[in-house]
Amino acid sequence: MPPTVQARDSIDRATRQRAIQAAQGKEPFDLLLTNATIVDVITGELREADLGLVGPMIASVHPPGLFAEARQTHDLTGRFLAPGLIDTHVHFESSHMLPHHYASVVVPQGTTTIFYDPHELANVMGVAGVRFAVDCCRGLPLRCLCQAPSSVPSAPGLEVSGASFGGAEMREMLRWPEVIGVAEMMDMNGVLSGSGRMVEIAEEGRAARKLVEGHARGLTGPRLQAYCAAGIGSDHEITSGDDLLEKLRAGLAIEIRGSHDYVMPPVVEALAKLPHLSSQIMICTDDVPPDHLLAHGGVIDVLRRFIRYGMRPLDALRFATFNAALHLGRADLGALCASRIADVLVLSDLATLAVDRVYVAGELAAQNGGMLHPVEAPQVALPGSTIHISLRTEDDFALRVPNAMDGQARLRTIDGVRFSQWSEAIVPVIDGRVMLPDDADLNFLFVQHRHGAYDAKPHVALQSGLPQLKGALATTYLHDSHNLFVIGGNARDMAVAANALIACGGGIAAVQDGKVVSIAEFPIAGMLSAAAPAEVARAFEAVRAAAGTIAPWKLPYWIFKTLEGMSLACNPFPYLTDLGLIDGLKQEFMEIVLK
Repeated sequence: MPPTVQARDSIDRATRQRAIQAAQGKEPFDLLLTNATIVDVITGELREADLGLVGPMIASVHPPGLFAEARQTHDLTGRFLAPGLIDTHVHFESSHMLPHHYASVVVPQGTTTIFYDPHELANVMGVAGVRFAVDCCRGLPLRCLCQAPSSVPSAPGLEVSGASFGGAEMREMLRWPEVIGVAEMMDMNGVLSGSGRMVEIAEEGRAARKLVEGHARGLTGPRLQAYCAAGIGSDHEITSGDDLLEKLRAGLAIEIRGSHDYVMPPVVEALAKLPHLSSQIMICTDDVPPDHLLAHGGVIDVLRRFIRYGMRPLDALRFATFNAALHLGRADLGALCASRIADVLVLSDLATLAVDRVYVAGELAAQNGGMLHPVEAPQVALPGSTIHISLRTEDDFALRVPNAMDGQARLRTIDGVRFSQWSEAIVPVIDGRVMLPDDADLNFLFVQHRHGAYDAKPHVALQSGLPQLKGALATTYLHDSHNLFVIGGNARDMAVAANALIACGGGIAAVQDGKVVSIAEFPIAGMLSAAAPAEVARAFEAVRAAAGTIAPWKLPYWIFKTLEGMSLACNPFPYLTDLGLIDGLKQEFMEIVLK
C-alpha cells in the first residue's frame, strides 16, 4: 500500500530517538539512499551525500559511505535528490478528478504536498462541499493542506451560487485541523470597501492565527496597499513582471502560476534584475485541466517551463520546496536535512527535471511515472445531483428586445473573452427576438442559476469580437458560482447542449446541427468524475477537440480560459451572471439595450 502522509507526519518519541541513534551510527537506518547528489535548496549547493531515513523522517545527511547499516539500501548513483514539490495554490476540481485520482497523477510527477482551495465545491455545496473535499483527501499518499474558501460567492450581489459564507462559516472551517488558512480573498471590492462579510472573514483568519491568502488581480498603487493593509499575505494573480515586482515590494508572498504561460518569461526577466531571489516567491498551478495534467504535469511542468525561459534549475526548485514550506509554516518540509519529513524527489537529470522516482514520508511511492500501488478511494458518500433545473426549450435561449417587435436594435455586447470590454452591435429583430446575421462575429450567451437557491429565470446576452460558433458549447463548471452556461450561434443547439448537461448531472457539452458531438460528464457536483484519470482526460480532450471545430478560437487552453471563465464576476471586466449583465469593475448591473 502507498504511504499515508497524514498518518506519518506526526513523529513519535520512539522514532525520533531511533533517528538520533542512527545518525550517530549506533542503530541501522530503515532506509539508506546512497551515491546521489543532493540539491541543497537552503545553501544553493549541489553536493555528494547519502540520506539515512528512519520511519517517515530524515535522520541524517552525511558524506557518502560514512554509514552502511540499514534495513534497506537504494543505490541512486548518478541521480539528484531534491525535496518533494509543494503546490501552494490549487483547485483540484479543475482536474475534474476526485482527490485520490488526482494524487495518483501528481505524486509520480514529484508533487507531495498541495495547499488546496475547494472553492469550487464550496460554491456548489457550501460547507458540506468543503467537508466532502477534506474527507476525500484522507489517507492519500499526497499531503493535502486545506484552505477555507473565503469567497462564496466571489461577487455577492452580482451572482448567486449554491451557498453564502460569512464569519460563522469561516470560524467553523478554521477549527478543523486540516484547514491551515483562509483561501484567496477574491471579493477584492468587498475587502477594499470594508464590507461586513469580508471584514469578518479576515478577522476570523487572524484570530485563528492562520494564513490569509489573496487574489489581487489588477490591484496597484493605493488599492494594492489597502488590500495588503487588510492583513492579506499572498497573491497568485500576477499579470506581468512589473506587477510581480510591485507586489513583492508590497510584502506579498507570490505564488507564480503556470496556467498563464505568457506571464512566465517577463517574470523570469524581472526576477533576474533583483539583487537576490526573495524567499517570498513560490510556485502554484491554480487550475490545470485533466488532459494537460496527464500529458505535461502540474508543478513539474511549471518548473520545466521556468527553466526553459532561463531560470536556474536549483532556483526553480527552491521556489517549489523551501520557500513554499516557509510560507506554509511547515518547518518539517521543503528541504533535505535531518528532522524533516522524507519527501524525496529523485531526478535522473537536473536540467530537464526528469523524475526517476518519488519517496513520500520515507517510503518509495512512485517510480517511472506511476504509483507503485493503486491509490484507494476513501470511503466517502458521493453527493446527489446538484443540477436543480428542469429541461430547457429553445424559447429560453431567445434574446428579447422590449418594445421592438421588428426592425433593428442597438445592444450592449461583451467584446472578447476573459479580459473583455464593453462594445455594441446593431442587430436585426423579428417578433421581438434578436437574430444573428450569419456573417456577424456575434454569439448568444446564456446563464441559468442551477443551485435552487431562488426561483431563477435565465439571462441571455451577446458576445462580440469572436467568430460565430457553428453550434453551441455548455458547461456547469463556470468559475466561480458554477451555474449553467451556454454559448452558441443558435437557440436550437444551445437548448440541446443545456439539456444534455441537465440530464447527466453536469459537465461540458459540444453540440452541432442539433446533435451532441462530444460530452464530458462530471456528475459529482457538476464538476467531478469518479472515472479513472486517463478516462477523464480522454473525455475532456475529446470535448476540447469538438469545441475547436465549433468555435475557431485559440487552443490549447481554450476551454479553461474562455468557456469556464466567462462569468468571473469578481474580476474587473464585463460578464453575464445568473442575475444579469454586470460590470465587474463598477460592480453594477448594465442594461443590454442602448438608446
